[in-house]
Amino acid sequence: MTLEEAVRGRRSIRKFRRDPIPEEILREILDQARWAPSWGNTQPWEFVVLTGDALEEYRTTKHRKMMVAGDAFSPEIPMPEVWPESLKKRYMETGKIVLTAMGIAREDKEGRNRLYENMALLFDAPCLVVACIHGDSALEYAMLDIGLILQTLCLSAYDKGIGSCIMAVSIGYPALLRKIAAIGDDRRIVMGVALGYPDPDYPLNRFERVRADIGEFVRWVS
Repeated sequence: MTLEEAVRGRRSIRKFRRDPIPEEILREILDQARWAPSWGNTQPWEFVVLTGDALEEYRTTKHRKMMVAGDAFSPEIPMPEVWPESLKKRYMETGKIVLTAMGIAREDKEGRNRLYENMALLFDAPCLVVACIHGDSALEYAMLDIGLILQTLCLSAYDKGIGSCIMAVSIGYPALLRKIAAIGDDRRIVMGVALGYPDPDYPLNRFERVRADIGEFVRWVS
């Protein structure tokens, strides 16, 4: 697989097979990801890997119930509340594409709820990688570094046939996650990544993706 094939082929997977990922493969993915760049080689990241019973307790026993009950998210990195209009438009268009791919009409509340519950279950992923930083880290630079290593992680996983989905939803209840994963209060939970073997027949794993042309976000100066 070439680098271009990995970059263009990787996509957010929204339905995984339940087959566990061998620990050896997970270790290889993480070992490759650690070569991601970071500011001053500080490598501010820490990963907690949830699989098996711990993951089931988190997502099925607790996370799903809290989401379905409508418990408010309280992520330690605030989610965006205001968007520039151009970004909001892309976000809304993606939502329409997702619903269309699933054959869910706008007024189909039951269909939307099924989709929401699937998200609450982390798309049945057999592994959740939780990225944390030290509570004293400079957030702005550490967030950039976390983004770099998560992209590297997802590309490395894709190269080994493992799908990924970076999910803010997965860390929306940090107190619950801290308890189950034994994450100390001196660490800040940044983001979660669901990993697993993709279900190739699921519509949300096959719809055509859209990206802005470089003319929309690149300005040349000479």
